[in-house]
Amino acid sequence: MTQQTADSPAGPQANPTAEPSLHRVMGPWLLLLFIVGDILGTGIYALTGQVAKQVGGVVWLPFLVAFVVAVITAFSYLELVTKYPKAAGAALYAHKAFGIHFITFIVAFAVMCSGITSASTASRAFAANLSQAFGLGFEGGFAITAVGLGFMALVAAVNFRGVGESVKVNVLLTCVELSGLLLIIGIGLWAITQGNGDVSRITQFKPAVDGGMFWSVIAATTLAFFAMVGFEDSVNMAEECKDPVRHFPKVLLGGLVITGIIYVLVSVSAITLVSPEKLGEGETPLLQVVQAGAPSFPLGIFGVITMFAVANSALINMLMASRLVYGMAREQVLPAALGQVHATRRTPYVAIGFTTLLAFGLILFVGEVPALGGTTALLLLCVFTVVNVSVLVLRKDKVNHKHFKTPTLLPVLGALSCAFLVGPWTGRATVQYEIAGILLGVGVLLWLLTVRLNRSAALKR
Repeated sequence: MTQQTADSPAGPQANPTAEPSLHRVMGPWLLLLFIVGDILGTGIYALTGQVAKQVGGVVWLPFLVAFVVAVITAFSYLELVTKYPKAAGAALYAHKAFGIHFITFIVAFAVMCSGITSASTASRAFAANLSQAFGLGFEGGFAITAVGLGFMALVAAVNFRGVGESVKVNVLLTCVELSGLLLIIGIGLWAITQGNGDVSRITQFKPAVDGGMFWSVIAATTLAFFAMVGFEDSVNMAEECKDPVRHFPKVLLGGLVITGIIYVLVSVSAITLVSPEKLGEGETPLLQVVQAGAPSFPLGIFGVITMFAVANSALINMLMASRLVYGMAREQVLPAALGQVHATRRTPYVAIGFTTLLAFGLILFVGEVPALGGTTALLLLCVFTVVNVSVLVLRKDKVNHKHFKTPTLLPVLGALSCAFLVGPWTGRATVQYEIAGILLGVGVLLWLLTVRLNRSAALKR
C-alpha cells in the first residue's frame, strides 16, 4: 500500500477544482454539544425499560458495559480523526487501511444506513409524540407518515442552511433533551432522600432467560449499546471544526464521560421508582418514572421534551449521513456529483438531497421496525471492529503532523469486544441479522452501480 499523507486521498486522485470548501465553524464547545446531543436522545428515552426486562434492577450495568466498549473504540477514532481530519470517517479509514473499494463502500453504506434509518424512525417517533403531547389523535397510517415526511423536510432545510445553523439548533435541542434526563435524575434523588422508592432494587438481578448473569448482561448490553452510539458521527464533521487535531481528544472523551454518568444516574433513578417489570411495559419508560416520582408534574411537558429529544437524533444523524456521502464522493468512492458544495451556503447540498430522499423512502415504505435499534447497533459494531483493526494497519502510514496515538492494547481490545457483541451467542434476535443482511444486499447492488458509473466516466475521458 502506498503511503498517503493527510492531504492526499487514498485511491485515484480527485480532479482539483475551484469548488468551495466546507465552512469551519465548530469550536470545542459546539463540538462537545454536538457529541453529547448525538449520544443522548432516542436510545435512553426508549430503551431503559427493555434493558430492565433483560437484567432486572441492575439496569445500570449494561449501560456501564456499553460505555466501556464505546470509550475503548473512541480511542481508535481519536487516533484516526487527528491523523486524517477529513469528513468521511470510518469509510475513509477503511479505504486507507485496506485500499479495497468494496470494503470501503460497504463500511460507508453501513454507517450511512444506520444514520438514515435511525433518523427516519425518529421522524415517525416525533410525529407520534407530537400527537400525544397535543392530543391530535394521530393513530398511525397516513397522518403519522405525512407528519414524518414534513419533519424530515424541515431537517433537510436546516441541514442545507448551514452547519453553523444546524449546530445551533442542535445546541437548543440538546439542552432540552438534557433537561429531561436531569429531571429524571432529580426526581430520583429527591425520592431517595425522602425515603420513597426502593433503592435495594439497584443490586437485584432478575434475568429474562435462564442464561446466568454474564449472558443476560451481554444480551442487555447489545440493546444498551444503541444508546451509546453517536460519538462516531462527530468525526464526519472534522472538516467543519476549527482545529480538529487539537480539540477532538478532550472533547470526544469528555462527551462520552458526561453521557455515561447521565445514563447510569438515569438508570438508578428509574429502577428506584419503578419496578423492572413495570418499567419494561410500553414505549415510554421514563414517563412512568415521572408519574411515580412526581405525580403533580405536567406529563405533557415531558412528552414535549421527549419529542425534542428524538428530533435532535434525527437532525444529527442526517448531518452525519450527508457529510459521509460528501466525503466519500470527494474520495471518488461514490459518484463525484454527490460531493458538490453549494457556492453560497457552503454545504454539501447534493448529498443532503440524496440522503433526504433515502429517508423519505424509509418513512413511506418501511415504517416502524421493532428491531431497528438492535440492527443499527449491529451494523455499527461491525464498523467499529473494522475501525479498530484499521488503527493497527495504519500505524505504518506516517503523516506530516502530530496526532493523537492510542495505546496499542486498546484497539486490540476494541476489535475483540465489538466483534464479540456482533455474534449470535449474545442472544440477538434473528430478525436483526435479517434486516442487516437485506440492507447490506442493497449496498452491494449500489456498489456495482457505482463501479459501472466510474468505469463509464473513465472511458469518456
